[in-house]
Amino acid sequence: MKTAQCDTLGFLPQKDIVYNKLLPYADRLDEESNDVLSKIKGNLARAVQLREIWPGVLFWTRKLSTYMRLYGRKFSKEDHVLFIKLLYELVTIPKLEISMMQGFSRLLINLLKKKELLSREDLELPWRPLYELHDRILYSKTEHLGLNWFPNSPRPRTSSKNIMLKLFRRCSVENVIRALVKNCRPYFSDSATQEMLDEWRPLLCPFDVTMQRAISYFELFLPTTLPPELHDKGFKLWFEEMLSLWVSVQNLPSWEVHLVSLFARLANDNIGYIDWTPYIPKIFTRILRSLNLPVGTSQMMVPRYITNAYDINHAVLWVSALLGGPDKEAQAQLSGLFKSITSFFHPSNHGRWLMKLMKLLHRLPASVVRRLHRERYRKPTWLTPVPDSHKLTEQDITEFVNSMMEPVLLAMFSKTGSLDAAKALQNLALMRPELVIPPVLEKTYPALETLTEPHQLTATLSCMIGVARSLVSGGRFFPEGPTHMLPLLMRALPGVDPNDFSKCMITFQFIATFVTLVPLVDCSFALHERTDLTEIEREMCSASAEFEDFVLQFMDRCFALIDSSTLEQTREETETEKMTHLESLVELGLSSTFSTILTQCSLDIFKVALEKVFNFATTNIFETRVAGRMVADMCRAASKCHPAEALKVFVPHCCNAINQIAVHEEVLNEEELDKELLWNLQLLSEVTRVDGDKVLPYRSELVQILQLTLHLKCKQGYTLACNLLHHILRCTALIYPTEYCSVPGGFHQPISDYLPIKDWGRPGDLWKLDIRWHVPSVEETSFAFYLLDLILQPELQRLQRFAQGEQDLSRDDILQSLTIIQHCLLGAGSLMPPLKGEPIPDLVQSMVNLNETTFYTGMEYDHSRENYRDAICRVMRKLLHYILEHTEDDTKSLFSIIKIISDLLHFKGSHKHEFDSRWKSFNLVKKSMENRLHGRKQHIRALLIDRVMLQHELRKLTVEGCQYRSIHQDLMKDLLRLSTSTYSQVRNRAQTVLFTALGTYNFCCRDLIPHVLQFLNPDNSSVTQQQFKGALYCFLGNHNGVCLANLHDWDCISLTWPAIVRSGLSSAMSLEKPSIVRLFDDLADKIHRQYETIGIDFAIPSECCAVAKQLMVTAAPVPSEPIPTDENVAEGLQRQEQKNTESVQKYNQLIVDLLDNLSNRNLPWKFEHIAIGFLSLLLRDDQQLPPAAITFFVKSLNHDSLYVRKVAISAVAGIMKQIKRPHKKVSVTPSKLCEIKDTSNIVAGDRADNKWLQYDSSSLPVTQESWDKCVFVEKTHWGYYCWPKELTMYAPSEEQPKQNLTRDEMTEREQIIYDHFTDPAFISQFIEFLSLEDRKGKDTFSPRRFCLFKGLFRNFHDAFLPLLQPHMERLVADSHESKQRCVAEIISGLIRGCKHWSYPKVEKLWTMLCPLLRTALSNITIETYADWGTCIATACESRDPRKLHWLFEMLMESPVNGEGGSFVDACRLYVLQGGLAQQEWRVPELLHRLLQYLEPKLTQVYKNVRERIGSVLTYIFMIDVNLPFTKPTMSPRICDFTERVLLRLKPLTEGDEEIQNHVIEENEVGEQDERTQAIKLLKTVLKWLKASAGRSFSTAITEQLRFLPLLFKIAPVENDDSYDELKRDAKTCLSLMSQGLLYTEQVPMVLEVLREIAGSNSWHARYTVLTYLQIMVFYNLFTVMSDEEIVNSIRGLVIKLLEDEQLEVREMAATTLSGFLQCNFLSMDGPMQAHFEALCKTRLPKKRKRELGAMVDPIPSADLVRRHAGVLGLSACILSSPYDVPTWMPQLLMDLSAHLNDTQPIEMTVKKTLSNFRRTHHDNWQQHKQQFTDDQLLVLTDLLVSPCYYA
Repeated sequence: MKTAQCDTLGFLPQKDIVYNKLLPYADRLDEESNDVLSKIKGNLARAVQLREIWPGVLFWTRKLSTYMRLYGRKFSKEDHVLFIKLLYELVTIPKLEISMMQGFSRLLINLLKKKELLSREDLELPWRPLYELHDRILYSKTEHLGLNWFPNSPRPRTSSKNIMLKLFRRCSVENVIRALVKNCRPYFSDSATQEMLDEWRPLLCPFDVTMQRAISYFELFLPTTLPPELHDKGFKLWFEEMLSLWVSVQNLPSWEVHLVSLFARLANDNIGYIDWTPYIPKIFTRILRSLNLPVGTSQMMVPRYITNAYDINHAVLWVSALLGGPDKEAQAQLSGLFKSITSFFHPSNHGRWLMKLMKLLHRLPASVVRRLHRERYRKPTWLTPVPDSHKLTEQDITEFVNSMMEPVLLAMFSKTGSLDAAKALQNLALMRPELVIPPVLEKTYPALETLTEPHQLTATLSCMIGVARSLVSGGRFFPEGPTHMLPLLMRALPGVDPNDFSKCMITFQFIATFVTLVPLVDCSFALHERTDLTEIEREMCSASAEFEDFVLQFMDRCFALIDSSTLEQTREETETEKMTHLESLVELGLSSTFSTILTQCSLDIFKVALEKVFNFATTNIFETRVAGRMVADMCRAASKCHPAEALKVFVPHCCNAINQIAVHEEVLNEEELDKELLWNLQLLSEVTRVDGDKVLPYRSELVQILQLTLHLKCKQGYTLACNLLHHILRCTALIYPTEYCSVPGGFHQPISDYLPIKDWGRPGDLWKLDIRWHVPSVEETSFAFYLLDLILQPELQRLQRFAQGEQDLSRDDILQSLTIIQHCLLGAGSLMPPLKGEPIPDLVQSMVNLNETTFYTGMEYDHSRENYRDAICRVMRKLLHYILEHTEDDTKSLFSIIKIISDLLHFKGSHKHEFDSRWKSFNLVKKSMENRLHGRKQHIRALLIDRVMLQHELRKLTVEGCQYRSIHQDLMKDLLRLSTSTYSQVRNRAQTVLFTALGTYNFCCRDLIPHVLQFLNPDNSSVTQQQFKGALYCFLGNHNGVCLANLHDWDCISLTWPAIVRSGLSSAMSLEKPSIVRLFDDLADKIHRQYETIGIDFAIPSECCAVAKQLMVTAAPVPSEPIPTDENVAEGLQRQEQKNTESVQKYNQLIVDLLDNLSNRNLPWKFEHIAIGFLSLLLRDDQQLPPAAITFFVKSLNHDSLYVRKVAISAVAGIMKQIKRPHKKVSVTPSKLCEIKDTSNIVAGDRADNKWLQYDSSSLPVTQESWDKCVFVEKTHWGYYCWPKELTMYAPSEEQPKQNLTRDEMTEREQIIYDHFTDPAFISQFIEFLSLEDRKGKDTFSPRRFCLFKGLFRNFHDAFLPLLQPHMERLVADSHESKQRCVAEIISGLIRGCKHWSYPKVEKLWTMLCPLLRTALSNITIETYADWGTCIATACESRDPRKLHWLFEMLMESPVNGEGGSFVDACRLYVLQGGLAQQEWRVPELLHRLLQYLEPKLTQVYKNVRERIGSVLTYIFMIDVNLPFTKPTMSPRICDFTERVLLRLKPLTEGDEEIQNHVIEENEVGEQDERTQAIKLLKTVLKWLKASAGRSFSTAITEQLRFLPLLFKIAPVENDDSYDELKRDAKTCLSLMSQGLLYTEQVPMVLEVLREIAGSNSWHARYTVLTYLQIMVFYNLFTVMSDEEIVNSIRGLVIKLLEDEQLEVREMAATTLSGFLQCNFLSMDGPMQAHFEALCKTRLPKKRKRELGAMVDPIPSADLVRRHAGVLGLSACILSSPYDVPTWMPQLLMDLSAHLNDTQPIEMTVKKTLSNFRRTHHDNWQQHKQQFTDDQLLVLTDLLVSPCYYA
């Protein structure tokens, strides 16, 4: 097959679409594809060489995408590589417009997608251009200033509804780039990994945002598919480093997710080459933690755990890659994981974590199946195969399936629906049907019997649908599968129930699924004829005798369903007559199920069924709306399967009935027709939807009926007749497959040589599909044309005469004629050639040809006959103009005409929306029944045929890039006229058709825009309001189509934007009409949302042209165009330059036009705002704004309207960036700056070679000389992890642009700004506006204003300071929040803007600023402290701390001094913390000073100061991290601090008395005692522990442990909010600490502390130990379990506490034990059970009679405690399996019941246990009963049934 194809094509195709070979015209496709490909190659290469990116390159790349959609990758390997290289060059053109970049990227992704086609030898791609592209777009430096609009930037005008759209679009650019990198990754060079590490390692500073950036780059770019011999150049370079980083991070920073994704991909690409065993417990512990399951009672979650949790997909990929291998460790842990979380799947549990668990359930089996497919069935490719030692063995699979079965069976009935479970079961059943299907069947049979639990039924049926294929095909592991098929089908029949819609639908789906897989043929007599059958096959044969019974019973059920849904029964007279949504779904389900059944029937069964359905349809008369449609559908299904047999009975019957009634003349004119006539007509119209050649014998009868009924007066009547006409034409004119049977050739061979049961569940064979196509024969086409001549011709003539005014017709007559025409067009559209007309010249200039390519779709048009499409078109246009002139209110006819125009333009035999829904449903069915394990397109035959048919339709619908001809132009003008007509519904429909057309024809928008603009022109006074609105809607476009107002092209925008603004002056515009106001809002909104910066530079670099040249000289197929001559190339270059200059001119012209409109005094304010919005979009980073526009924006800073001021502030900030004079940079090697020692191994943190970067008060730059000498490094991350190869620094100040320019030295643009900002009146007005409130209480520090001031002070140095200083001093003194905010914005701008000022200026600045800031900090209020915090944090961001030493020294002057009260202290700390946090690791000295200063103040009285100090401490110790390769920090360390604090807490740790909270009077004089001081200190320490729980990267476990005993002492046991702050905080701290992630070596330390506390004499502490233990063990489950000794020690601890003297502690110990048993941490083994049973047998002392005086109970005796402990132990075991009955349980229950009459508290425990047992086992008691013997059941029933009080 391949070789034959090679000969015709001349090359070996990479991978073409196989379905093309099965089309009826397949033999013509090779020629066609070669022709198209040679055009694409020639024109694309030519366009690139002629440097014509638009329209040439864009047009032909689009053609290439279409080519790939229709033919797949049908080109030679050589071409494939060249296409990829060419597109890679195009995507990475630096100045490329984003929308083009996205288009090229999508095509490139498509070319690279199938990576097995090209190996690393064939293709190598550089990684750096992609990195630059990614960086330029996602970390754009100018986007936030509004100089670059990506299709996602935050716009000035956005409302909340657009936020979602924005997120979606932001994702789209980001996702396209990510997908692009992902597909290029396998082809990066060998050295890429090392280059990437050199590039991004210096960014790895964990305290900085660059960490997130670096790790996400690593995740995205690092290649992991290198072959084993290159592993040294690949992952081995970074594996240890990254993995140890991951292992040591404890608090889920946001970048950890990226690491996990990287590891998952690495593991999956290199199975068997990496030993993960040592890490497996850690991996599973972290996966379990990231499910965020609730454990224990009172639980606080660290919010970060929820937001930064792992993506389930990564976890699943990682786990499925770890399975297998020699040591089976991963499977053991996975089973443990599922055992520990199984009970969460029970349907009675519900929470936000459930979605994650469900996702885990359905993704994991799919991932394992994918891996198995790769190991066993996939064709070997160049990618590294899995070594045999690590492939999954049969046993691995069995263990995996077993470990998943329990949770999946529970999840079947989950509250989130059963879909996830069904998907999981589908994949598990592919691997092990014998383990998976029986338990599901066990649940399904009872569910089919019960009537009371419909949810159970729908859940089990949907799971059965998932495993259907595995069940029916049986196979060697599960041969008895098929025998369940008939019992299931028969029992499912009652589900066809008119009263329960969802049950009905799932039953239809269930029956259809099973029947598709199985031929319904009675094979029972094979039992006598064949002797070679197995036992199972004999059983199947005898069962198959019931098929006929099944089909007939199913039909009875359907008839009952239909009877109960007739219109009379379900509606009152008044309601609608259409079908409701539910009814139409049932109709669909019914008809598709029935047609599936009949398709799969043998002929004998079919005949019986046909007779039955015929009798039902002809003995009753149905209304035609609901029931009638269902019955007609059933009849249609019958006639489709065996047309000849069915038509023989139906057609004569219906024709006779219709003829008999319609004989009478008066019937034709009746308004209400006879029901019988209507019903027979409907039946006839549906039955004739069969093969054309089967209809031909009845043509005379059918034509006679048509002539009788097409002109009925009754609309319902003639519409049915039109349907009949439509169906007859369709079935004779189209190409379609005629049967979808599951076995080619049907089931009609004799049984002796063909046994249908062998074909149960058999997939279709793609190469022997043997599709029976219906291709129209000559006879059929001539019959179709005969019908058209007979019926269509007279109607056209009638309407023609009417439109010329020669004949009068009523509206009903016109509508009738139009309906007939429309149905003729729908029926025979595929026979009519497309509309003719001259192409319209000169819409765009291009040097390559832009002709359309046509695809053959099996139709040879007969040009000798009249082209009815043209004829209809002529008449319709005349009629339309006549109606619009004379009777514009005849909207029904206009609707019909619009529909006809739409079909004239686009309809070639199928509609796009129908195709889309079929494609969707095809994919759904494919997913529900696919076999991912074997792959290779093993679908059912019917599905494969459907896919081939879809391929045929796709070819018919491919209309992109049609040429725009005169006839289209005329029709578009008509549509435009309709779109601006009087009635809104007519406008609406016409606009929809118009938008579709605009997207179809090349460049037609340019032709249409001027026509639309006429309606908006204010000089055109004849425009009505309707026309005005219609025109605006035409501009707005629909939600997914073209938006005329915003085409990405200067020609169009320069026309439309000024026109929209000018339309505000039109007489038809009225702002009183809300609809018009809303339209303008939507229009402005859409333009702002969709605008992307339009390119000005369209250059194509020479590398591109080189690749294009190579493409030009390839053979097979030879490019169709000649290689461009040098003259051509020169002309191309000249045109490109001309295009660039024109773009700049148009850009400037557009701004001039907008400014002109703005200067018109009559323009309403709304349009002024729109125009200013447009102007703000036109700021760019590669073209400065014209001076006029700068003047306008600067003036607008003082505009009256708030909106205008906001836009102006953003714009001026952007302008500042545009006119900034560039500062010269030089690159330095870091070794010159400091002596770097040997850097072969990585050492991060504070080293000798980065010490000079740190703040050192002894050597600060305080003189001009030291300032010049000092090397400032602004970015905080440089030098922490390692140094980059090159560091860019600013050149010395003498090489920088001159400071202190005079006005004459400035450029024109600078002068404009200078003049305004040196004008005192302007400044005071400006400051006045800035210090106004916007929304009270909602305002915050505005980054836009900060950018504006930063720009002013950066570009003009201190020129404006003298004018601003008095204002700043005035504002600082005023404590109003808006005034304070304004001055904070100015100050932060000033500090950041003075980056390049000379030393004297800076010094002068700080002498002015320090007093200001002091005043500000003393005036700080609750409203403004956040703004000041932001101000200082913004000012310190990315600045060398040595540059800001004035600020830090000022902030460090006694922040907590009590002046102004505790609040001001807290605020000062907050502000200081903001500044220091930005500086991270570079200010150890300041941190030490601050800590020294704070330590004596830790006993602060006030709560707000304490909380703030806690938070500041977190930041002080943030730098003390325990990360790999990191030296101990110079900053303060936690361990030293802890030592000092514990000393001061001694009074509390030593005493045993309860620690009470002492409330101290505020004015108490003198020293309080040590104890009180210690309590106050403890409160602050608690705040610190609480604050640091989620913030730091690694937790200081050893230090925290030393506080544990104290916390246990204080923490209360009950959940009571009335406790004081101290106790609540202690409790919170414990909860947070218990959730922490522990390293393996830390677990014993924690246990040691817990054991010690468990011996304490406060029972509160002992109780709390247990709650702590529960959470700690669950959150570190696998880490703890990996050490046998620790498990034993924990078990010992719990069992010891079971015998505690305090009742509460004993009960808590029992709960803990039961939890441990439930999550499989401990197991219920013999010794343990024996231990409890022995304890139970402890004898109790005899009860003595109490002495009268002693009312108080004595302390319980030790014996009672021990006996109670034993009972509690047993009860814990029983409660540990709430949803099933293990083998040991019955005996334990019996043991327990013996203690029912013991003394309290034993009796209570037993009662509680029994009632809990009853509650949790009640649902499935029928199954659980089987585990007990009869005697045990008797005892149990006695126990569980409450005694009767009246006995």
